[in-house]
Amino acid sequence: MSSAAVRTEAPAEQTSAALRRSRVLIVAFYFPPAGGGGVQRPLKFATHLPAHGFETHVLAPDDPKWIDRDEGLALPEQVRVHRAHFLGPRGRRPAEELYGLHGMRRAARKGRLLGRRLLVPDENVTWAPTAIRAARRIVRDEGIDVILTTSPPGSVHLVGATVKAMTGIQWVADLRDPLVAHPHRRVESPLVRVKQLGPSRVEDLVARHADAVITASEAISDELRHRLALPRVDTIASGADFDDFDGLEYRRGDRFRITHAGSFFGQRDPRPFLRALELVDGVTARFVGDSRAADREWADASPVADRVEWLSFASRARSLELQRDSEALLLLIPEAGGRGNGILSGKVFEYLAAGRPVVALVPPDGAAARLLRQTGAGIVVAPDDVEGAARALELLRDRWRGGDDLEVLLSPEQHDALSRASRVGELAALLRSLPRPEIPSQPIDDSGG
Repeated sequence: MSSAAVRTEAPAEQTSAALRRSRVLIVAFYFPPAGGGGVQRPLKFATHLPAHGFETHVLAPDDPKWIDRDEGLALPEQVRVHRAHFLGPRGRRPAEELYGLHGMRRAARKGRLLGRRLLVPDENVTWAPTAIRAARRIVRDEGIDVILTTSPPGSVHLVGATVKAMTGIQWVADLRDPLVAHPHRRVESPLVRVKQLGPSRVEDLVARHADAVITASEAISDELRHRLALPRVDTIASGADFDDFDGLEYRRGDRFRITHAGSFFGQRDPRPFLRALELVDGVTARFVGDSRAADREWADASPVADRVEWLSFASRARSLELQRDSEALLLLIPEAGGRGNGILSGKVFEYLAAGRPVVALVPPDGAAARLLRQTGAGIVVAPDDVEGAARALELLRDRWRGGDDLEVLLSPEQHDALSRASRVGELAALLRSLPRPEIPSQPIDDSGG
């Protein structure tokens, strides 16, 4: 299927002929109008790369059929966005659909969900054929130098590997999550073990054929270096979008509000925090984003039911407003058998940009804990330490009651080091370091699938 450009503004003229020849194609399954935290990394890559001299193109699905949509997310003006049709299944949350069902009703629902779970390496793999055709055409028509595929889903890397083999251009694989040892998967599940065969093959494809591999955290990089013996894996953390909070205000109210922004899935558990909330008066908790029915029911039956607000999925603009207009922010990262230590999600950087103190129920020796200690932006408590979380809440509440506005101020050096623009600068340097591709002289045959 042909790709249709929905943005066609040409990048600003560069002063160097070499820079004019630097053209990158980002292939991302999650991209606006899809919503949620997963769209931010590819969106910000595309937003900032033109300032580093790259003519930037993005290939994304016409409709990823994802659960969350955010029509308010603006596409970068200097980027051309191409779309390829997606014929796959609509995004679903199986655990929520199964919750509360028993007997034949539960068995029937499981049967309807089985087909998507058997798709390997993931349920979005059916996008690959149309994405490959579109990417080949973009490479030919636009003179692309390098293709960057960013997961999840892991199947997006099939596009990079195939297009590299067909065209000879350079391929960079970006892994925001581990392809195999994901911290939110229960590895003891037989189905998970079977499904890992697909991601492990994608991971091997990345290891053997990608010209560069980048990840969102050092833990993922270390894992790849150890298991696949890769000589070089670069870590480019997501970074903080300070500019996104420009104009947003903190307004002191008559109650202490702590906000958690983000969806609940896998092993992320709000209950230890809610138990801590029972021990502290004068604090209201707000959960912004997709939540689980089981957690809501548990909270509704607890002594703090009247101090907990569950707000459904919000646009990114609204989520940032609520984060900024909070006394504190709540970060939850599970231990997950030690796998939670390496999680350094985009949410951590978003909280830093919000300028509000963080109560972090996270692995104490993990990457998120280290960053919060280095910046002085939060109080770190083990994920299941109820009393420790209560003490953290009391400390911040009492400071606030005493007139402290609790503003978190980073140094100029910290601000520059943590900014998303700086991180994309690292990506630009890596892209410039790649040798020029040897593009085949014969025309690309688009007659095939």
